Amino acid sequence: MNLDTNLTAIDLEEGLSFSPQFKKRGGLLPVAVQESSTGQLLMLASINEEALNKTIATRLATFWSTSRNRLWVKGETSGDLLTIDNILVDCDQDAFVYQVTLQGDGVCHTFQEDGKHRKACFYRQLDLQKKDLQFIDEMK
Repeated sequence: MNLDTNLTAIDLEEGLSFSPQFKKRGGLLPVAVQESSTGQLLMLASINEEALNKTIATRLATFWSTSRNRLWVKGETSGDLLTIDNILVDCDQDAFVYQVTLQGDGVCHTFQEDGKHRKACFYRQLDLQKKDLQFIDEMK
């Protein structure tokens, strides 16, 4: 990993050097977590350099918890681990997509009626006409 902040836009956008731009965003970068098998967006989170390095080393999705102010391996207490299949890097190298395999019920801290964690944190959508939320499952 190259943390050289003096790279040109062309180096970042067209080069093959992995150069996450942590300094550009104050040390934290956003990560969208997507289920590899379905393409479903599961959650959004933040990473710092340490979390990214641990994710790469262990192949388990590791984030920076902004509420707990510490590293957080998703599923370390619930057992709902996320195994990394691929890491996609955006053009500016300041945002990522973790494509994962879910090892458990779900990623959300909220629960379904049956007591299981919801699979994804995105379980509601905005009705653009009514301007209120509806559960996605109820839309089908």
